Amino acid sequence: MDPDYSAQDVARCGLCKTAIAQSYCDFCHVNLCKPCIGEHISPDYGKHIIVAIHQRKSTLIYPKCQTHQNEDCKYQCKECNISICSDCLASKHHNKEHKFVKLEEVYNTKKEQIQSDTEELENQILPAYEEIANELEMQIACLDEEYKKLTTEMSKQKEEIHRDVDNAMEQMEKEIGEIKLKHHSLLQKHLDEIKQIQSLMQQTLLVLNEIEESNEVSKTIHFSSKNEEFSKIPPKVIASMPKFIPKQIEREDLCSLIGKLIPLSTTLEERVFTAKKPNTSVGELLDEPEVLNTIKTGYEYLRSVYCLNEEHIWMSGETADIKCFNIQGVLQNTIQTKSGEWPGDIAVDRDGALLYSDWETRTVYKVKNDQTEEIITLQGWTLNNLCVTSSGDLLVTMYSDDEAQSKVVRYSGSTVKQTIQFDDKGQPLYSGNIYIKYISENRNLDICVADSEAGAVVVVNQAGKLRFRYTGPPSPTKNKPFKPYGITTDSQSRILTADRDNYCIHILDADGQSLRYIDNCDLKDTWGLCVDSNDSLLVCEYKKGNVKKIRYSK
Repeated sequence: MDPDYSAQDVARCGLCKTAIAQSYCDFCHVNLCKPCIGEHISPDYGKHIIVAIHQRKSTLIYPKCQTHQNEDCKYQCKECNISICSDCLASKHHNKEHKFVKLEEVYNTKKEQIQSDTEELENQILPAYEEIANELEMQIACLDEEYKKLTTEMSKQKEEIHRDVDNAMEQMEKEIGEIKLKHHSLLQKHLDEIKQIQSLMQQTLLVLNEIEESNEVSKTIHFSSKNEEFSKIPPKVIASMPKFIPKQIEREDLCSLIGKLIPLSTTLEERVFTAKKPNTSVGELLDEPEVLNTIKTGYEYLRSVYCLNEEHIWMSGETADIKCFNIQGVLQNTIQTKSGEWPGDIAVDRDGALLYSDWETRTVYKVKNDQTEEIITLQGWTLNNLCVTSSGDLLVTMYSDDEAQSKVVRYSGSTVKQTIQFDDKGQPLYSGNIYIKYISENRNLDICVADSEAGAVVVVNQAGKLRFRYTGPPSPTKNKPFKPYGITTDSQSRILTADRDNYCIHILDADGQSLRYIDNCDLKDTWGLCVDSNDSLLVCEYKKGNVKKIRYSK
């Protein structure tokens, strides 16, 4: 960009550097103020081309002729594809049967092509590459969690194998104990038999000693020897010890026993660039938005709304009741929170199940078919607000127990998939406090957070990289500080956020540029927002307890 002519400053003179330039030399390409024009063109007045500043670079600079060096080439030979001057056309230096075209026409045609290429590059090709880069950044950001799942699965298998091995060893140890008991009983039985015979022999010895010392004829002659019986020694019991023979397990066998790891495989899938056709169905914003309907909810303090369809519009406030109304305001269903405390926020998943966050139990609950289950429970952090993404993930805003940090966490089921907390410089993306931080996902997969305490809408891309901060445009009619509360996005990737203290809704484009306000619908204490399938806006009025349905686009 020309430093002397930018959107941030008026064009300054290229000679004196201070005065405002009203003219431009299209030959030397320099800005000029009126006093400096004379100095610039003197003494070669004839070669300078002085034009008004807004006509800068309007005079074409033609190439010099190689044959007639003082002449400009203003024609091009189609056959030779070279530039020639008028003298070349009049002379015999060039074949007169060739066809010629004015260089100005070629120049204008090329300019149109360059403008077309610029628009295609800026609006089609570059965004396609940005989308690819965002997708890759998202994949990289999720790598740690995906590989953590892989190692967790392996750890579970390891625990199961350890458990099976322990059970098998316990069974073998039990068998060894039974064998030992049997072995002991066998030896003990044999020992008892030997000791019984020993006892009989001791008794026999006593009898023999008595007879040997006795003179009685009768005892002596009637003695019967038992030595032959005793000399028949009982058979020897030979019991071999049981043995443990460890099985030799090869490393390959062990790996196959544990499981199979399929290695990383990569393929290249050809991408075909297809230019996006202009969106002819973009809904134009109405100059005067209108209230289509008002639902009286009965809440004293109404915080959140989620429209599934016209028959199921869920709402929550500062009571334990989560209510479902139809668009006519007829109550369809009521659900009580499990803890009895009012919910931090509500959402609906792709299956139509209600999700709500409970700041008291630090838990996200899922309610379907009157059954309530816990899907996420935090430690060290407290839940704020919820958003179900187009892919079915759940985005949760939360703050730390010391109220010093806030972050956005993406969950797939109950598993953490992504954490968004810091920018590329390591600075916090969000203010660290207990204040609500409503969250929404845009159609371009940007993640939009209304950080009320910071007075900003913070928008990051799918990979968690900061895209922009919107702090509210200066406005003489909006004299209170910008404090965004509810936030939502529509089918055109526009961002709508509730400016509670200024009683209005800001509408931004996908790049954070302010488009207009909704401030003519008698809105008070605007809080939670959502859009329905027709891009009608539903707005919670905190103290009135009403939900207003507003049409803001054609």
